[in-house]
Amino acid sequence: MTVLPQIVEQAQAQSLPEVIAVLTAVLYLGFAIREKIVCWLFAAISTAIYAWLFIEARLYMESVLNVFYLVMAGYGWYVWTSGRDDSHERPVVVWPLKTHLVAIIVVVILSSASGYWLSAHSDAAFPYIDSLTTWSAIWATFLVARKVLENWWYWLLIDIASVFIYWSRDLQLTSLLFVIYVIMIPIGLISWTQSMHSQEHSKLR
Repeated sequence: MTVLPQIVEQAQAQSLPEVIAVLTAVLYLGFAIREKIVCWLFAAISTAIYAWLFIEARLYMESVLNVFYLVMAGYGWYVWTSGRDDSHERPVVVWPLKTHLVAIIVVVILSSASGYWLSAHSDAAFPYIDSLTTWSAIWATFLVARKVLENWWYWLLIDIASVFIYWSRDLQLTSLLFVIYVIMIPIGLISWTQSMHSQEHSKLR
């Protein structure tokens, strides 16, 4: 069976919750690219549904991750709202390379520990890869909430890995969602970069 018929077949068989989760996830990223605060509302809806769906797929770290996403949706809404004034949105910023290197080391350590625990004490699928994408996504989500430009590079790698993980767990529709994410990420990177430069120029006036 080829790829497209598999996606169509699964889409037809999907429950309404997963369809809603996919649609709201796309809306989240679309509004996030445009720096619209409403993105966090759609993030909350999508992640609440996915937290349950991933338990059924035995992707336990992914389920935990979506509970975190739900909490971060509230945090992101607060930070983006409190960081703007009457004429400007919260500015996009760049963080030092040293900060990212330290974060990557911490992510690898945490991923190794949780991957080992899951492989020894659960029936988790892909415990180490699942752990790595989960801890990486936790860091990347925090960067989105703080409007740090580099979040898009993390998401590019995370989402590419997620495409294969979800496909292997018979979540073809969700896998397709992450293909869409991978396509949209460069748009987000360009949009946020332009926004940052625009904000810098406005400060110089």
